[in-house]
Amino acid sequence: MNKIERFKGDYAFLSNFHPAIVFFDGRMYPTVENAFQAAKCLHEEDRAQFATLAPGQAKRLGRKIKMRPDWNSIRLDVMRDLVLQKFRNHAELQEKLLATGDATLVEGNQWHDTFWGVCNGVGQNNLGQILMNVRGILRDERAMMERACEV
Repeated sequence: MNKIERFKGDYAFLSNFHPAIVFFDGRMYPTVENAFQAAKCLHEEDRAQFATLAPGQAKRLGRKIKMRPDWNSIRLDVMRDLVLQKFRNHAELQEKLLATGDATLVEGNQWHDTFWGVCNGVGQNNLGQILMNVRGILRDERAMMERACEV
């Protein structure tokens, strides 16, 4: 089975750090990472600072902010919505994601993130799972559009 084990090089577009404008709560962010970190904020006014940071800076700041109490119960849905938005709204990225075919997508990392990815063979790979789910949604949407055009 085909597997993409790192979101680098030709597959850097799969990373949440890859430039792709997305919106969260009516505010524009330069990457999924920025929007995701902003979504953690308990106070809406704290979200604005994430809109102008580099994604690495946003990730670091996201570890320091006052987090909303429901974060752990909504974080997967927030990530899924942002990733879907990224690939729905950026045609060139959508084409690249669909071009991965049926490859297993693994967010391999060395920073010990075993929730979103896999480190040293261990991890839940939730980001990879979301990307594969989004790929399936986009594939289905495209097939529906093609069938509608045939009518």
